Order: sequence, then C-alpha cells, then structure tokens
Amino acid sequence: MQLRFSKMHGIGNDFVVLDCRQHPFPLNPEQIRALGDRHVGVGFDQLLSVEPARDPSCAFYYGIWNADGSPSGQCGNGVRCVAAWLHRAGALALGEQVMIESPSGPVTVRLLDAHEVTVDMGEPMFEPARIPLSAEARVDRYEILAGDRSVEFGAVSMGNPHAVVSVADLADPALEQLGPLLTSHPRFAEGANAGFVLQLDRTQLRLRVHERGAGWTRACGTGACAAMAVLHQRGEVGDSVSVELPGGKLRIDWAGPGHPLWMTGPAAFVFEGEWPVPAVDGDRGG
Repeated sequence: MQLRFSKMHGIGNDFVVLDCRQHPFPLNPEQIRALGDRHVGVGFDQLLSVEPARDPSCAFYYGIWNADGSPSGQCGNGVRCVAAWLHRAGALALGEQVMIESPSGPVTVRLLDAHEVTVDMGEPMFEPARIPLSAEARVDRYEILAGDRSVEFGAVSMGNPHAVVSVADLADPALEQLGPLLTSHPRFAEGANAGFVLQLDRTQLRLRVHERGAGWTRACGTGACAAMAVLHQRGEVGDSVSVELPGGKLRIDWAGPGHPLWMTGPAAFVFEGEWPVPAVDGDRGG
C-alpha cells in the first residue's frame, strides 16, 4: 500500500499529516514507528490524522501519535498545522474561526493568513488529578527526586501533562539527563513533557522541551503554553508573552483563571510524498 502524506512543521516541531476524511486511520503502532524513523522512514515528532469529527459541534477531528507509536492528547504546533492543511485542502477559509476536535476535546482555530494560525487551547488545568500528578494538594511549586537531585517544578495540563522547571542556563549539561528523568517519572501516571524555561523579563521566555514519546524537540506548542501558564499563576509574567524555542517563537496570551489561553504562531508545508507501508503485525494505533 502506498500511503500519501504531507510533511509539515511548526517552528521546527515536525509532523506527517494523513488525510483520513474518507477512510479509517490505516496504521498500527509498529507502522507508525517505522514511518517516524528518521533514517529509514520519513521522520517526525508526531503523526497527525485529519478525520471526520466525532463531536457534531466540530468541523473535523485530528488524531495525534508520537514517534514511538504512543497516542497523545494534544499538540499545539500540530493543531496549527492541521488548520493550515485544512486551508490548503479547501476546507477552511482565511479568517474563518472553527472548532476542531482533538483527543482531549475541542479547540478553536482561526487562520490569520495561510501560514499563521491562532488557537484557543482552553483553560490550563492545575489540579493534580487532572494532570495527572501524584500529589496531596495543588501548589505552585512541587518537589520531585529525579536521579540523585531534588527538582522544583510547576505542573499543568494543556490537554497533555507538563512539568515546568525554571532554570538559569538552558545549556546546562545536567538538563540532558534531567529531561528524560522527568518525562518518565512515576509521579506522572501518564508521563509528562518536561519544559525548562529561562525567564528574560515579564514578557519574554526561552524554553527547551523534552517530550514524552518524542524526546528533545525543536518546539513544543503545549509546552510554551504550559510554561507561560505556570509562571502566570505565580505572578511572574503578564497576560501576553513571547516564548522562544530552538525552532522559533510563539505568542501566548492568557488573562488568568476563567479565561482560555491563546497560542499564535506559524505553520509550514515541507513536501508531499508517498510511503510504501511495510507489512507488519500488530494492533491498529490510537
């Protein structure tokens, strides 16, 4: 079987997008891993499927799988790419605002132009049970033992779980080990995305993210949202910040509890192609 796909990226966070509007999602976890292999496949941080909506209030549904074949609940850079893909497919007009359905629920998207998208990411969820995080009570700062060191972090869900660590140096070699330790820490029942944030001032942040199921990425949209939300609840940033990741910048706007958080940034096409799906055994992904 030849599988047609679009390769896209949002500030370096790269995706393979599949058109599943007319047929079921065709891959199992082993095939997803083969497609995601950067040496013998196409390569991606996440695989995205565009499908008919399950929720009648939404225009479309998008599925998300990590490069290791595991499903994900949300992807901020991915949803912008889905919106740009729908525009290119003639299904979403410039300036049009629609709801599309993610595995963690509906999000609202609006195309500012063909390559710039703003997304209502919903309200950040800080309750430990909603993240999920093993903790007795919600606090602004948790402590966790990662390897042989104690680490202070904030925790939030943006449709997927995040641990946010404030650092003074994003080039600190210790982060190379700390990222994977936090991502797989047993206090996060479903794993977590580990974000390391350097605050420049009340409007500018720099960020690195180690994603569960994908490793270090050039950008993580929900990670940028999570970093801003954690610092905002501590009163350390204002209602609008610029977040610089290795792949580029995103703007995050949040007025606080009771309000949705908005993310704005680019989406880019790289190429279209066909991939010969290998015949392997295993259950269908997702």
